Amino acid sequence: MVNRNTSDLLLECLDHIFRSSLNETPAVFVVDNGSSDDSVVRVRETYGNVTVIEAGKNLGFAQANNLAIAQSGHSEFMLIVNTDAFLEKDCAALLVNLMRAEPQAGMAGPQLLNPDGSQQTSYEAIPTLSTETLNRSLLKRLFPRRFPGKNRRLSEPATVEALIGAVMIMRRKAVNQLGSFDEDFFFFLEETDLALRMSKAGWTVLHHPQARAVHLQGATAKTHGAAARIEFYRSRYVFFRKHYGMFSTFLLKSVQTANLVLNVLVLGAGVLITVGRSQKLLGQFRIRAELCKWHLQGCPIGPGLPRN
Repeated sequence: MVNRNTSDLLLECLDHIFRSSLNETPAVFVVDNGSSDDSVVRVRETYGNVTVIEAGKNLGFAQANNLAIAQSGHSEFMLIVNTDAFLEKDCAALLVNLMRAEPQAGMAGPQLLNPDGSQQTSYEAIPTLSTETLNRSLLKRLFPRRFPGKNRRLSEPATVEALIGAVMIMRRKAVNQLGSFDEDFFFFLEETDLALRMSKAGWTVLHHPQARAVHLQGATAKTHGAAARIEFYRSRYVFFRKHYGMFSTFLLKSVQTANLVLNVLVLGAGVLITVGRSQKLLGQFRIRAELCKWHLQGCPIGPGLPRN
């Protein structure tokens, strides 16, 4: 588990992990990415059997998880859990049993749920120029098998292209072969990159609809506004440069920049018409303006989530 200033979520997440109906007692590792709250103290006071790795700064998701993976011995499987994800009692056991039943499975994920029990998107198609430049919602409605969404319901485990990484189990043999998470990704799409590399290497990626976990969906990122969105765009461009090359990345950046300029103009007009009285509209305008500025500056390294 990777934590940064989410002590309440972290403790609740750990409560659910230790209530899991596993035959074995899990070895739990928490990597703290430079928290300034009481996360580390509370974990050590409440769960003395949890290994806390203090990074001292924000390493991001990939590098922090790699620290835990390196220190977790030779366990057959590793379960990655975000602090805003709460496992149902049988979730971990169902994922372990699936991995043991499918020796070619490199990774698997559960059905993610909203707090009210409704389904979230738990797996998706690998990003392409089509998914990133066309209307994704329309693609999901027109081609639900090629571009699955949260409304698609499976009755049994199935092979998928990529998982939403809030909860996922990975086979150590596959991770050792492929080299774990790519640390060029700071936050977002590192699990998608790993899923694609696994598929290319002959491993399968599975979704288990009976394994379930409540996910607060971005609770740790929503407090950062434009900074988190910048990281999402940055990771998207890292992914495209790695898997599709510079020309596809240039095309994607061009389309996204044009789209953001249009968004800023439309939202700016809305702010003027409402004389800035709509806080929601004003907030959207400010975030889009920051994203547009970052793109027009050439996507510099500095802006984004804090690294200290």
